[in-house]
Amino acid sequence: MSTAFSIDKNKLRQSFACAANTYDGLAYLQREVGFDLLSLFQLNNEEKQRIVDLGCGTGFLTQQITQKNNFKELLAIDIALPMLQATQIRLKHSSNIQYLCADAECLPLLESTVNHIYSNLALQWCQNLTAVFTGFSKIMKKGGQLNFSTFGPATLQELKKSWAEVDHHQHVNEFYSDSDLRHFLQQTGFNHIQIEARQYQSNYPSVIGLMRELKGIGAHNVLTGRNRKTTSKSQMQKMFAVYEQYRENNMIPASYEVIFVSASISK
Repeated sequence: MSTAFSIDKNKLRQSFACAANTYDGLAYLQREVGFDLLSLFQLNNEEKQRIVDLGCGTGFLTQQITQKNNFKELLAIDIALPMLQATQIRLKHSSNIQYLCADAECLPLLESTVNHIYSNLALQWCQNLTAVFTGFSKIMKKGGQLNFSTFGPATLQELKKSWAEVDHHQHVNEFYSDSDLRHFLQQTGFNHIQIEARQYQSNYPSVIGLMRELKGIGAHNVLTGRNRKTTSKSQMQKMFAVYEQYRENNMIPASYEVIFVSASISK
């Protein structure tokens, strides 16, 4: 299993709150992965089900769920209030949707009240997945379905390797592997676990373009072990120079490993 890492939740909440106004204009990968998640793991289209979109962001996936499925209630949850407010604006004409600002690691929901949990590229921001999945198992009804996507360890490997040539600080967030995820799910009572990893790549004219996008979607380094000091201009230039070795067809690549997971709970 991967070494445990520590996430600064205050920094995480602040980063996504600040990105609420710029997120939609930059989150191309997140939308692509969201469509793939819905295509891989489709909802059981029953009218009486209660669905949770966890880490709803500005409501892209929430909107897709409302357009394609019947449901009794859809609960949109996010840790950053401005993100949740953006979802409310996007879905202001939709009915049967509730909104909750909460941390995935401590959801204030009643036991056995949820049929289905969807989460698109959000659980990588959780530190204690055992606590997260334990919480899920409590709030989900018997036979409830959990479908999510999350980043894997190979994500932003070019950026990680480039920073490693500059200093020994952690400049890129750590992510759990597929074996970690399977272990956490089995440990908390989930079964019928399906896992599929896919590779994605985004391209940019420059490293600055990549970093601006990461900032614009709120994907800052939120590890507590990050460098708290301001990165110097010379350090930044050195990282840029190292990253240039990955340039292909006059573009800078950024690799993303996305792990898609489906699991059910039996009580």
